[in-house]
Amino acid sequence: MSNLFTPTFLLKNRHIQTLYSSLFRKIPIHNFDIERFELSDGDFIECYWYNKRDKTSSRPIVLLFHGLTSSYKSPYILGTMRELDKNGYDSVVVHFRSSSGVMNIKPSSYHSGKTDDAMEFIKSLQDKYTTSKIFAIGYSLGGNVLLKLLGELSDASPITAAISISAPLQLDICSDQMNRGFSKFYQHLLLKDLNNSLEKKYKTHDMKSLINLDKKDVKKLSTFWEFDDAYTAPIHGFASAQDYYTKSSSKQFLKHIKTNTLVIHSLDDPFTTPKILPKEDEIPLNIKLEVYPYGGHVGFIEGSFLKPKYWLEERIINYFHEFV
Repeated sequence: MSNLFTPTFLLKNRHIQTLYSSLFRKIPIHNFDIERFELSDGDFIECYWYNKRDKTSSRPIVLLFHGLTSSYKSPYILGTMRELDKNGYDSVVVHFRSSSGVMNIKPSSYHSGKTDDAMEFIKSLQDKYTTSKIFAIGYSLGGNVLLKLLGELSDASPITAAISISAPLQLDICSDQMNRGFSKFYQHLLLKDLNNSLEKKYKTHDMKSLINLDKKDVKKLSTFWEFDDAYTAPIHGFASAQDYYTKSSSKQFLKHIKTNTLVIHSLDDPFTTPKILPKEDEIPLNIKLEVYPYGGHVGFIEGSFLKPKYWLEERIINYFHEFV
């Protein structure tokens, strides 16, 4: 298979690429083996293994970090895990706090730069499965988290190879982009889920005293800037949304990454803009940057409407096979 992404004419539209899987791809929910992983601060995350992991297995392990408001139910997660299993990899979705559908304990949640939970889980895998190589894939927000994590770990990273797909490498620029044109539609859908999750926090926590926002005003948060200023920044210790974006954007961490890493982007991604892409001198030789004219946001679908071909899954397998 060629690693070059070449969509047909009718699949070159950015919104078709972005929405196709959500609208038309139907994959039965897999019977996952669910691991409730206890975190050091008293909270937890739920990690969904595609198959029950044999403690004596030496099969490579692939961690999947999902996008904003996504989960094990997302077609791109289910499709990728199915292909990984066929090709000899065990895989696990590392849900961010509350993303599996079970609300986490703390009033805080997750964000684009929160890497400590993932680091704890990775350390547990190192201790438990000493003979297995560890790989990682991050999609969108999860791609930003993964790149930041790799940069923070640098030489100490236990990950053999990693792939980041459609990551918002500069969060402030991407938040601006999401408030323009048709991208506002995606922002509206995502914020609806985020606002609903935040409202649930008021049932178990005194959120008014924590973030100085009445529950009735949550639904008024209509942009990422507003949501991150009102909730994400204050609950996670940032001074403002801009402070959060500045400290959590992964682009600045690329130069510290020592892990073999593939970064995939499309120029027509409605969630981002080409402005966020790193220049050649901003990435080390171990990072391979593939930028395609088309592909939308976590799309990259070839074939036809009736017979789609999910190029991303093949590209992932091809890249990881280089390191097995």
